[in-house]
This record gives sequence, structure tokens and C-alpha cells, in this order.
Amino acid sequence: MTNKALALLMMAFASTPTVADDNWVDTAAMEAKINKGDYGTVTSLLVIKGGKTIYEGYFNGADAATLHNTRSATKTITSMAVGAAVDDGLFTVNTPAAGFFTDIAPFKNPDPRKLEVSVEDLLTMSSILECDDNDMFSRGNESRMHNVEDWSSFFWDLPIRGYPSWIDPPSRAKYGRAFFYCSAGTEIVGQTVERAAKEPFHTYVERKLFEPLGITDFKWQFNAVGDAHKSGGLALTSLGLAKFAEMQRLGGLYDGKRVLSEDWTQEAVKPRAVAYADRDIEYGYQWWLAPYEVAGERFDSHYMAGNGGNRILVMPSHELVVVVTKTDFNTRGMHQKTDALINDEIIARLTR
Repeated sequence: MTNKALALLMMAFASTPTVADDNWVDTAAMEAKINKGDYGTVTSLLVIKGGKTIYEGYFNGADAATLHNTRSATKTITSMAVGAAVDDGLFTVNTPAAGFFTDIAPFKNPDPRKLEVSVEDLLTMSSILECDDNDMFSRGNESRMHNVEDWSSFFWDLPIRGYPSWIDPPSRAKYGRAFFYCSAGTEIVGQTVERAAKEPFHTYVERKLFEPLGITDFKWQFNAVGDAHKSGGLALTSLGLAKFAEMQRLGGLYDGKRVLSEDWTQEAVKPRAVAYADRDIEYGYQWWLAPYEVAGERFDSHYMAGNGGNRILVMPSHELVVVVTKTDFNTRGMHQKTDALINDEIIARLTR
């Protein structure tokens, strides 16, 4: 057999769904819906229960070797890097982040409250700087950040957020934090790791997270000055993404090795702010927190999410990890279709 023929055979094998659970024997209807596009442009679906892969399927030209750009799912990996730095004693979540950026001070729009913005404020998207990716008019909108060279100064030069009467200030908000989705803040908390560790962020992550997880296939994106993109763009295989979720599920352990402390993994998924009250979604340390209903009973889950409808979910009560990768970037209903896939095809099987 020629090398080309062998490669094609391996690709075909990798694209064949792996099924190893009675509830996942009959998947033809689900796969027909995925191929039809009912759940959007799904490129992979990986379901792991109790550490055992019970379903693995690839679609729309993807296979097991595909590196998926899951956009803002990278934010959760950045928060894990923060956890590693906290475990290393480099700082705490209460440490003011501005102290690591004295080389670019003084900041524009000076205000002493900027100097009090903590690592936790950045992790929970609740700092007092005016930054909101969901508001195209926000001075801190990520599109504006991407257009400039110095992302550090971009964030610290932002003005202080105002709270008009129709917006609840932190004093009236649940958990005492007002949530505004801010990618620039994630960049800063990742840069805090880099500056505290005196090591490029991407090499710190590779050493502290990738190596113990056995992740060798990945691709970073870098900004104009060569800094790794910390709030989006890191490309990983579906299995690589699952390893992060499985490590979180196991309280910081993977393959019997300690990657993050159990304390950090527990603290990371405690609710710290209300993200979207109308959808019952809260926020931890760059983890989204939302319940699912199984046989009439509600169970907590936490997940990484990114533009396109990408989702890496952990449901501890069922020892469940789910990876959904998609490419429906900037399209209406991308996340809702992922919810439908998880509810109709995965949560429904838990009730059998």
C-alpha cells in the first residue's frame, strides 16, 4: 500500500464515529440531522462519560487531526493559566493587576480605582473599566482592540464605566458584580501571568498545561507585537479540548498527575456574576455556568464557549464531558443550535 493510500485510509477511519455505550448505538438519526445542518455546521462531536469515550464523530470535512479554532473557548484556558500561576504563588486573585504594568503607566483617563482592579475582576468580566464586546459603541470593544498594536495600553487607557439608572451597578447586582463581556480584560489577565512568571504566556501554558495533558497538536494566534492571543484563536483538536474539560472534571488531575490544584478547579466554577439572567446563565472564572434538565431534575454544568457555536461542557453529576466544534462564526442562532444539539441528542440520552 502506498503512503498516500495509507493516509487516506487513516483519514477515513478517523472520520468514522466511535460508539461505546448502549445509549449511543443508534446514532443514525442524530448524524443525519448533523449532516443536514439542523444543528449548524458541526465539525466534531465528542462525548466522554466517566473518562470513557462513548461517542466520537467528525463532520463537514473534519477528522481527529483537525485543529479547531474555537475562538473564545481560549478564555477558559487562559483562566487555567491564571490558576497555575496562583498555584505557583505568583499572585492571588485579589492582587491588583495594574501593579504588573508600571512600565506603561501613567494610564490615560487616570483614576485611582484603576489601580484597584484585581485579577478576579478581570477573570469575572466585572472590572470598572468601560469594556463591552456586546456593545459596538463601547470604547473597549474587542474589534477596536484588534485594530491597535498595544493591547495592554488599550485596556488600561479606557475610561471608568458609568452606571446610569437603567443599569444595575455592582452594589445592586447579585454577587456584587456587574458583568460586561470584555475580551480585552482576558488579554490583560493573561499578560499578568506572563509578567509575573517572566515568561511568554504561550510557553508558560505549554509547560504548565499542555505538557502534563499530553497535548502536542495546537496552533496559537499572535497579535501585532508577537504576543499570544489569550482571549481567542487557539486551535486544538477535539481530543485536546476534551482533555482540559476532563482535567477540570477530575479536580485538576489528568492521567493520575496533578495539573491544577483541586482548590482552583472548585473556585473557578463557583458563580461570581450573572451573565444573562433571562437564560439562567452565570459566570465563574472564565467558565460559563448553566443548568440542564435531566428526567425533570436540574443539574449544574460549566462550559467553555466560543463564537461559531463552539462548546466544551462538563456536567459533574453525570461524569460527562461534551465537545462540540462548529464553524458558524458570527451567525444568528449559532449558540442556540448548539444548545439544541446538546439537549436533544445528549441530555435526552441521559434519561434512558
